[in-house]
Amino acid sequence: MQTSTDGPNDPTRERIFNAPFLPVLIAASMPALYWFQERLPDQGMSMAFRAIDLEQGRWTGLLTSMLLHGGWAHVAMNAVGALAFGAPVARLLSRGLGPLAFAALYIVSGVAAAGGYALCHPGSESYLIGASGAVFGLIGAATRLMGGHGRVMPLFHSAVLKQAGAWMAANLIIGLIGLAPGLGGASIAWEAHAFGFLFGILAIGPLGRWFGSRPDLRLADV
Repeated sequence: MQTSTDGPNDPTRERIFNAPFLPVLIAASMPALYWFQERLPDQGMSMAFRAIDLEQGRWTGLLTSMLLHGGWAHVAMNAVGALAFGAPVARLLSRGLGPLAFAALYIVSGVAAAGGYALCHPGSESYLIGASGAVFGLIGAATRLMGGHGRVMPLFHSAVLKQAGAWMAANLIIGLIGLAPGLGGASIAWEAHAFGFLFGILAIGPLGRWFGSRPDLRLADV
């Protein structure tokens, strides 16, 4: 939808919805992928991740588990999170190879989340599915952008530390009480969320310096 007081070619017209393409693509892909997942013979569980897989030399689940979800509510939460927190990160990482850096941040955050979960639960045969770890990577990155007016805030800035502490406290509480609508009683891998968040909040520093859209504002200490 667009608004304008002049003709249809008025250059002053602005889009009401102007989120960057990549976060929109990621958010839109989640319901599409889940629609296909529901129609797979095993509901996609052969692509899920288990910590024991690493001991047995199977690594693909670190990536493919991000394509799966546990229900439509799970899809909705992650899609909204990817769009809301991915948008400011994508706007920052828009120079040169910035879009590729954004995609790498999202994917590697998810891999770090699953790998971190495996470190906490070595040999576990529990299935880990969902893009939440990758989304928490975007949340971690966005935490250093809030209030920075386009600049990556220093890692140890008091506002960043307070927000990070609030996110991790909420993550721990939700994980321990198991508050996850639409997951059918499945437990929440809060450890994976924490590792994804940690990767995102650290990685946005160098990524902001290398691919920040405004060289005068992309200063970061880490």
